[in-house]
Amino acid sequence: MQKNAHLDPDFEHLTYGDENQKGAQIKKLVEDDFIAFYASLKLPKSHMNGLLYAIIGLYVVEKVVTASDVSREDWGKNAHTRRLCDETDCIVFAKRGLSGRLERCIPIGEWRNRAYRVRRNLLDIWGELSTHDGYIQCSARIPSIGNPLEFYEWFNRQGIPLLQMNN
Repeated sequence: MQKNAHLDPDFEHLTYGDENQKGAQIKKLVEDDFIAFYASLKLPKSHMNGLLYAIIGLYVVEKVVTASDVSREDWGKNAHTRRLCDETDCIVFAKRGLSGRLERCIPIGEWRNRAYRVRRNLLDIWGELSTHDGYIQCSARIPSIGNPLEFYEWFNRQGIPLLQMNN
């Protein structure tokens, strides 16, 4: 039996989807807004802290549509349209050349106050997150950045190439 993986974000096709209920924030995005993707990466046992929280990709939004509005030729470009899904799921299409998976990740987290959080020095640049004290551990709500322009400028200064390909 052949099944499609739920690959989301899909860095090859520069798409990201979310369920309608969780995607309420996604629906509000407009062209040139951005989404920064981060992940917790497991470190070797020799490290005291077992996880590395890091930015792994960035999308500059081209458009946001509901799954029912995705054209048939684009169905294969996102996990939410590759299979039967709720037609109200939100799909983000990102701009080529400005979006993709990072060639290498950017560490952003630290263990502080009994949870993984964005490092204080980064919060000073980016502005506070919508989550308490930079909390990024398994957020049920997608955190938003207090000063998106400062974040984007900081991100670009890192000089890490964006790849339009999955791992």
